[in-house]
Amino acid sequence: MIKRQTNRLVGAISTLGLFLFSRAVLAYDFAASTGLDTTAKKTGHYSQRLFGAGTTLEGGISAIITVALSFLGVIFLLLMIFGGILWMTARGNEKNVDKAKSIIFDSIIGLVIVIAAYAVTYFVTSIFVNQTMQ
Repeated sequence: MIKRQTNRLVGAISTLGLFLFSRAVLAYDFAASTGLDTTAKKTGHYSQRLFGAGTTLEGGISAIITVALSFLGVIFLLLMIFGGILWMTARGNEKNVDKAKSIIFDSIIGLVIVIAAYAVTYFVTSIFVNQTMQ
């Protein structure tokens, strides 16, 4: 059981390290390569706003992803509280203690994945916003 949890933890840390310390790869700029930017500027659709005034498409997508990841953070908090209550009310029952430990450990791994997803999302959207502003 502990070996399985250790393997999960090592895998999660390795994945997080891969995302955080990998080199940036520039994506293909479809709009500039195909002339879509030029056409959008001529027709007046280049500064099209999403989610109200002052928000670009990248900003809108970023807002949606941020809300979704924040919701997952709330789920993490609820799982931690549930695991803690389950552990406190186990009254020495090893089966319930192991279940509580499993819930807490899995929710921590989920939080690490959510943080990594947020970091990747922030990195990618900042690149797109910087390319759009140029």
